[in-house]
Amino acid sequence: MRRSWLPSLRGTPMTELSDTGLATRRRVLGTAHVARAEAQTTPFDAPFQALITDAAWGRVWSRDTITLRERSMMTIALLAGLGNDGELALHLRAIPNTGTSRDDVIEALLHVAIYAGVPRANHAIRLAKEIFSEADAPTAGGPA
Repeated sequence: MRRSWLPSLRGTPMTELSDTGLATRRRVLGTAHVARAEAQTTPFDAPFQALITDAAWGRVWSRDTITLRERSMMTIALLAGLGNDGELALHLRAIPNTGTSRDDVIEALLHVAIYAGVPRANHAIRLAKEIFSEADAPTAGGPA
């Protein structure tokens, strides 16, 4: 499915990057998240959405040199080190889609403590614990 901001790329080499990027973005972040992002796209931020779909997801995340698990761990460490909580939470929620384990996450955050600082790692660990607790909580109507 193409959104209004993608057809302008048709007929250019970017079309394949857009398609690949969108598929990888859906695989990592989930179809529901990507659908929400697409639904909220406006003419103002459409160029930015195209950029991240093509560059981040089509050119970087789609490469096969390293695994999605390894990319996920690096991304989590970088976002934690930078203190980017919103994106960090998004990528922590995505770990089941990338093959990244919670043990992998704590190993990445230990590196953050050494190379980016204990306060950044401590904050990221608290955030991860919150997200993992939410993920482990029984859902409404599910087993208690």
